[in-house]
Amino acid sequence: MITLGDYLMVSGILFAIGFAGVMLRRNLIIIFMSLELMLNAANLSLVAFSRFRVGPTGLPDYNAQVFVFFIITVAAAEVAVGLAILVALYRARQTTDVKDITSLKF
Repeated sequence: MITLGDYLMVSGILFAIGFAGVMLRRNLIIIFMSLELMLNAANLSLVAFSRFRVGPTGLPDYNAQVFVFFIITVAAAEVAVGLAILVALYRARQTTDVKDITSLKF
């Protein structure tokens, strides 16, 4: 049987991979994908805690899963805005490398 610790281990590994991607890579697209991976790792841990926390009626507590739904909604909006900024930066500078982008003015 899969336990809460197994879910938290997978969530921690996903978060570590995302954190390493943010810290080590220099491409903005990879950094955005790594940030999303970190958000998904946090969502996985919230869903796991929600699933394994049983209320007095014997049913799981679904409040955290509703919270995850809102996190996914905000993350989708974040990706749309982030990709729009990325496309604008690429059109202005012809690069997606972080070290080549030193200021936000065009």
